[in-house]
Amino acid sequence: MFAQSRWSIWAAPTLGAGLSWISQAASLSLLPALPLWIVATLLVTSGGGQLLTPGDRRITQVGALAGLVGAIAALPYAFVIGPGTALFLVASALFASWGAGRMALHVEPHVYGVPAPTPSVSVAAKVAVDELILGFEHLLGTLGFDLDGSIERVVEEIDELHSRFANEGILEEPETYHQAPPDLIDPEIRVREMAGHRVEVLRFESGYAPADGEPGRERWLSYDGCRDAWAYVLRHEGPPRPWLIATNGYRMGNGAIDVRLFDRFHKEGKGSRSSGLGLNVLIPVLPLHGPRKLGLHSGTGFLSVDVIDTLHAEAQAMWDMRRLLSWIRAQEAPSVGAFGLSLGGLTTANFASLAEGLVCAVPGIPLTDIARMAERHAAAHQIRYAEALGYDFSRISEVLSVISPLALQPKVPHSGRMIFGATADRLVTPDQVRDLWRHWEEPEIVWYQGSHISFMNEREVWAGVDQTMRASGLSA
Repeated sequence: MFAQSRWSIWAAPTLGAGLSWISQAASLSLLPALPLWIVATLLVTSGGGQLLTPGDRRITQVGALAGLVGAIAALPYAFVIGPGTALFLVASALFASWGAGRMALHVEPHVYGVPAPTPSVSVAAKVAVDELILGFEHLLGTLGFDLDGSIERVVEEIDELHSRFANEGILEEPETYHQAPPDLIDPEIRVREMAGHRVEVLRFESGYAPADGEPGRERWLSYDGCRDAWAYVLRHEGPPRPWLIATNGYRMGNGAIDVRLFDRFHKEGKGSRSSGLGLNVLIPVLPLHGPRKLGLHSGTGFLSVDVIDTLHAEAQAMWDMRRLLSWIRAQEAPSVGAFGLSLGGLTTANFASLAEGLVCAVPGIPLTDIARMAERHAAAHQIRYAEALGYDFSRISEVLSVISPLALQPKVPHSGRMIFGATADRLVTPDQVRDLWRHWEEPEIVWYQGSHISFMNEREVWAGVDQTMRASGLSA
């Protein structure tokens, strides 16, 4: 940690934009000016907070989100206040969002063992995207804790499961929590066109169930969307080829989006969207995502205060993916590797510790400690409330060790391990990536100057990934 300067110049973009918006709002009558006043208030509040109380993460998240919303909201005002003034509002709002990213970069302590992020214009812009995503998640209420009385039930379930794990020796041998599933034979397969590809959509009854008497078992089994497992397959015609299991991140699970993201491993030849590996690619859909979601938003419930649901979601992901691996091997696959992003990075790292015979595993920007992430993203008053009711982050971390790659031992050869992380990541902080790298005996790692979302455009990431896969024999 370090002593943060109270007066920072990087509060100026957001605060200045807010004052500019106030000036424009004051020139209009109340009703037309109302959207401007709302955005202006958020910008001034965020900018003032950045100036007076730097370090509160929600302040910069509000600024980044308000800047984006403002830039969109200002566009129709071209017909009210003129295109030049409206363009000024758009530019100032985007500058405010960038400023929030730069301020977030300024106040974040350096993580030991990780290259320091470069405070450049481009890195600040990348951080701003992370900030506005976090702001949006807070707006949805998916980060932090519900103050609705559910904490008491969650604490009771955690205590009960912790005692059970301790008595059964699972805390000492977390891999024993995961039972070997039956092989997957003859899943339902339907062919669809997605993102310009012929995609096989696999669907099968998962068969996963938490152990008898385990807290949260009946609740989990009531989630109809998780009873069937799904996967998307990109397959080449002709002789057998190596396979890659590519796992989606949090909020993903939409077939067209996931296929478009991972088709680079399937394509042959050269190009910005091709690895040239020419692999068969299987994309599993994580529980509570895509067609398995329970509500409006894909992923909701996977990472929440209900950590027993998180445990069961990740345990089912391991069960389903090991079944899918058995199906892949029945396709005469000469070799199989694994790749995953963010939450999919956590899942890939866990999978590499439970599945036998993978030639490589590449967890990217991987979440590795769910309890630590929850503690970071919850508000201070929520943490105080939860801890007052017995919500113990250390005990939660022990219970969730059964789905933590920091507690499981990788089975993939050391030469086939590769990790990449962002030096300025605001969603999955770099310490989580560093800890996995150390636990995996310091394999090849790529640190890029960017944020959680910017991995898609980081050339050194894909160069390292492709090199690792080729060196492991994972190419056509």
